[in-house]
Amino acid sequence: MAFFTSEYECKLDAKGRLVLPAKIKVNLPEVSSHELVLRKGFEPNLIVYPMLEYKKIHSKISGLSEFNVEQRRLKRNFFRSISTVELDNAGRFLIPKSMLLHASLEREAIIVGVGSTIEIWNPEIYEDYLIKDSEEYSELAQKFLDE
Repeated sequence: MAFFTSEYECKLDAKGRLVLPAKIKVNLPEVSSHELVLRKGFEPNLIVYPMLEYKKIHSKISGLSEFNVEQRRLKRNFFRSISTVELDNAGRFLIPKSMLLHASLEREAIIVGVGSTIEIWNPEIYEDYLIKDSEEYSELAQKFLDE
């Protein structure tokens, strides 16, 4: 299982390629170290899955019923937001234009390790999605970790 943590400031090149930080790259499982799956996030960000992690989600989503309206809508929207990318020898991957637009990415990006996946954010937007109040942070930790 992949294990990603921390934040990294990165730059996109003129073609929309992003270099994965070495500390992220080293945690990619060997079998999926060159192939990654990008998904448009529920927020204005991108989610990066190592192939092994993506296959777990893929199995759940593809198993939803085509005869149930809600499940069919979820499948359609989930799979349309997916793109497979490959790391080149320099550790870069090309972010498709529609995904750059979704996450408002231009030159700067923040990469955040969030356990088994990685998030890519526009630095200005990312700040809006962080918990700034330490009390709220503590309450959420207690709510979800003391269950």
